[in-house]
Amino acid sequence: MPMCDAYIPDGALPAKAERALVRRLTELMIEHDGVDPNNQAIQAVAWVLVHRVENYVGGVAVDVPHYRFVCHLPEGQFNEERRAGLTADITRAVADAEVGQWPDPEQRVWVFSWEVPDGTWGIGGKIHGLPEFAALLSPDLRQPAKVYLAARRAEQARALLEAAGAQAPAG
Repeated sequence: MPMCDAYIPDGALPAKAERALVRRLTELMIEHDGVDPNNQAIQAVAWVLVHRVENYVGGVAVDVPHYRFVCHLPEGQFNEERRAGLTADITRAVADAEVGQWPDPEQRVWVFSWEVPDGTWGIGGKIHGLPEFAALLSPDLRQPAKVYLAARRAEQARALLEAAGAQAPAG
């Protein structure tokens, strides 16, 4: 369910520190997904893909590592508080992994948190939505996930109507 593309320059961190950072990223994504990070079902589908990059700022190669994390969660899992928390926590995790080796990690860590629209997440040769992912955690969560998405769609429709100056239907 949670997935992160981690862009980490080769050699920016010692191997042991990088492995610990990747483990921490996994825990953070699961926590900010609102799930217990010890849940084995979600751990089995929480991926961090490390990409090796060369860093250029303003078209010039830099000696200090810069990081980019693109985190994806199923639709409905982020709100402003969770996005802000994930960004702060990932930045802190990188600073911890660097152990003060380079200055100003908060200026060198970029975090993008995206919700994957329901019905567009494919694995195993087919599309899965939030209800299917919720059922991985517990079969009892499938129906509440369906209700949640329906309510979210209704709220989005009301907001669009209001933005267009139309009156939202009652109920």
